[in-house]
Amino acid sequence: MVRLSITLSAACLRDAGSLVEGLHFLVASTRLEPGCMGCSAWSDPDSTVRYLEDWATEADVRRRVRSESFTSLLAIVEFAQDARVQFDFVTQSRGLDYVMEVREHTT
Repeated sequence: MVRLSITLSAACLRDAGSLVEGLHFLVASTRLEPGCMGCSAWSDPDSTVRYLEDWATEADVRRRVRSESFTSLLAIVEFAQDARVQFDFVTQSRGLDYVMEVREHTT
């Protein structure tokens, strides 16, 4: 799995609202892309805007980065006062099986 995390700083709440509005426009179509496992955008009370995309494989996210829709996403990122873009490559995810494993092997 690959997660794209974008954190944007807006100058004011109005600018944050504009950023989120633009991102929400992209969210719906991104969710329909092959390999997309999730996509969301929201703003925090301090005018920080957050955007996440989860992709099944690196090939899926590579296709995404080359797309015209991603170019639109980059335009929104450029509008922000400050931006942090991060790709996390997750090699393993576990759930309650991990909790059980750890708790069974206490020393």
